[in-house]
Amino acid sequence: MNVGFIGLGKMGKPMARHLLRAGHRVTVHNRSRAAVEELAREGAVPAFSPAEVSAASDIVLTCLTNTQSVEDVYFGPQGLIPAARPGQILVDHSTVGPATSRACAEGARAKGADFLDAPVSGGPAGAEAGTLTIMVGGEPATFERALPVFQAYGKNIRLVGPTGIGSVIKLANQLLVAINMAGVVEAMVLGTKAGADPQVMLEVLSTSFGSSAMLTRSVPMILQRNFTPGTSVNLILKDLGLIRELGKQETVRLLMGSLAEEIFGEARAEGYGEDDMAGLVRPLERLAGIQVGAHEKR
Repeated sequence: MNVGFIGLGKMGKPMARHLLRAGHRVTVHNRSRAAVEELAREGAVPAFSPAEVSAASDIVLTCLTNTQSVEDVYFGPQGLIPAARPGQILVDHSTVGPATSRACAEGARAKGADFLDAPVSGGPAGAEAGTLTIMVGGEPATFERALPVFQAYGKNIRLVGPTGIGSVIKLANQLLVAINMAGVVEAMVLGTKAGADPQVMLEVLSTSFGSSAMLTRSVPMILQRNFTPGTSVNLILKDLGLIRELGKQETVRLLMGSLAEEIFGEARAEGYGEDDMAGLVRPLERLAGIQVGAHEKR
């Protein structure tokens, strides 16, 4: 299939690479050209605008950093919506609000094209392994047409509802990520300060009711003092802003989300915005006067 891919960051580049390995003809575009040139050496076709990607592709996938980037790529002068044609499928894998997804769907529909909001979860590791969870909003017939493409880089692929519901469920996921991450660092700092060995804590908690994906993913990073970003503090803060806005629109109290946003904001204010979200532990370590990973005898 002729597939286009726009947005070749930590998630998009390995996703596009899986498409190449699956035998698709892949046309790629990215604001930074280095990733385009890298994939071109592996067989991708380079393009210089979203419209150029559209012209070469039956299905165009986007994986972008924020709402403004999505609006620019879809609605800009050389964007996907102006270039869309009947029968084409546009898919957005970005994390945005449902209103943005619905606007993209309306724009595509006006040109006779179809649209799916299909945010992903699993982080860069899942993108590299081809095991992403893909939560898809849109029409069932469109989903079935796109499914063979999704299977190149996804494992748990689900049509979750009409347009916008993929984005809703992704924001619910990110709310859980942020709240769980805040709880993980508090628990680890508390236990370490009180004399527990954090490695022992990880081993025991990971098989207890308190376990979570954030615990098993992030505590090893904390113990190794490895804060190289997979998913950064700033990225989670961006998502928490979208979650806050959705809560206002739906008149849902998000007290835990508000606390998580404050905690992540504290980490950014102390200079850890570009750290992996595991770096959320660092301000709390400073306040407690300990470092998780350096077991202290009491």
